[in-house]
Amino acid sequence: MTDAAAIQARLQALCESYAAQLPATIREIRRQCEKLRDTPTTDDLKILYRLVHGLTGSGATFGYADLSAAARAMEHCLKDLQDRGSVPDAPYCDRIETYLQIIESASIKAHDSSRPNLSAEQRIQQSTDMENRLIYLVEDDPHQAQDLSLQIQHFGYEVRIFDVPEAMETAFQQQQPAAIVMDIMFPDGELAGARAVRELKSNCHEPPPVIFISSRDDLAARLAAVRACSDGYFTKPVDVTAMIDILDHLTAHRVAEAYRILIVDDDKVLADHYALTLSQAGMEVVTVNKPLEVMTHLQEFNPDLMLVDVYMPECDGLELAGVLRQQPDNDSLPIVFLSTEDDDALRMQAMRLGADDFLFKPILPDQLVASVRSRAQRARVLRAYMIHDSLTGLVNHSTTKDYLQREFVRACRQGTQMAYGMIDLDYFKTINDTFGHAAGDRVLKSLARMLQQRLRKSDVIGRIGGEEFAVVLTDTSAATALSVLDGICSSFSRIRHYYDGREFTVTFSCGIATRENGDNTAALYQAADQALYQAKHAGRNRVLLAAGAA
Repeated sequence: MTDAAAIQARLQALCESYAAQLPATIREIRRQCEKLRDTPTTDDLKILYRLVHGLTGSGATFGYADLSAAARAMEHCLKDLQDRGSVPDAPYCDRIETYLQIIESASIKAHDSSRPNLSAEQRIQQSTDMENRLIYLVEDDPHQAQDLSLQIQHFGYEVRIFDVPEAMETAFQQQQPAAIVMDIMFPDGELAGARAVRELKSNCHEPPPVIFISSRDDLAARLAAVRACSDGYFTKPVDVTAMIDILDHLTAHRVAEAYRILIVDDDKVLADHYALTLSQAGMEVVTVNKPLEVMTHLQEFNPDLMLVDVYMPECDGLELAGVLRQQPDNDSLPIVFLSTEDDDALRMQAMRLGADDFLFKPILPDQLVASVRSRAQRARVLRAYMIHDSLTGLVNHSTTKDYLQREFVRACRQGTQMAYGMIDLDYFKTINDTFGHAAGDRVLKSLARMLQQRLRKSDVIGRIGGEEFAVVLTDTSAATALSVLDGICSSFSRIRHYYDGREFTVTFSCGIATRENGDNTAALYQAADQALYQAKHAGRNRVLLAAGAA
């Protein structure tokens, strides 16, 4: 069963579960109404109001539109009593009884089974985040082909070499690459590469991007490349780091990180329905049914948006927002309230407490997805400006520390492994002094790119200083961290950088600590820093484990 089908099945199961428990809910409302008629108290009125309030929000969500409408009318009646601080007299009880009979009738009608169905957009199965990393390299000089292939592979690409365009065209019929890197000159013609690309593209519905390489830098060669609709042109010797920038841009199958949504609602069935609806739309969702437990989830889940019900026991949504807004870390967290009440005063109070939006129950799946996605998207864009380094695109120092703290707490609680690595480029000042700061910036971006390509999406990579980087490796042992980072260290040392016609290489040193190196992140940081110091004094261009790392 596909993920989309599994979610659809769970949504259907929720609808059936709701229908199964609905008679018991109606009976409880009936019992509470009779109690209110016999011995009316304000506490009984509050209990009845909460039960009816729940029906207002959930009925239409699960296909009972008439039920929600009837419950809303009764809810307004009960709220009027609450606002006046009084209990119902006999005429008021008769009025409540009329509403209850309408609710009971609506609850036994065949519900609209089309309501819980998902929109066309939600039904689309999320595509895999696997990227096509295959590059076809067409170069007739075997030594240059092997050298360039190795350089490209250091950045995580798979490379197949062909010595003539015809051999590449044959392979192309069996498997289409992510991109083609093609020499423009071959023995059968000085512009044979451009001619081969034009023919390939004329016979292909969606041709891959093409980058030309050549020893020629004249206008005729470049013009031939443009006429072949090339996506890049590099003269030999090829600046591989610059080519990788272009390849990454052209080939990356960018699957945006799923928006993380935290739902706080004491109605478990309704919260689960919202969660499945948003999950079907590609979001990652955590639900909390007890508002007093929300702080733990905030720290661990780091949501892009909170969806909060207004009326909850122990702590209502407005009170919860007030608590969160008193903490600087939550200043920029979007909070969207859910309520059955279209009350201007309530809305204004929510806005004063820092609400970003107000949605009214029952809310249709399309409306829920659109509202949540729009708010989460804007929040993530703003957050990106605040937490990312402008040169490399990696997270900045303070954000790296936050991620380290979050992962350390999670690993300690779950008893899992984690590793923290500190990386420092060797003799970086000499690079800046010799080749200039522009060359130094290219080196920093090259290392950032390699770390992004070689590490997992779940790992955190940050730039914590001028030439200093840090990585937080989740669920990773010391031995694995050493193996991975040592491989990256070795690959990076073999990358040839070019600037202003001059070639140079750069190395880095790295120190690794693990959860076993201390009982807090400060100890972890110190252990990794000490291991880095030892790597520098042992000769640089190496990765060392902190003493005690496991």
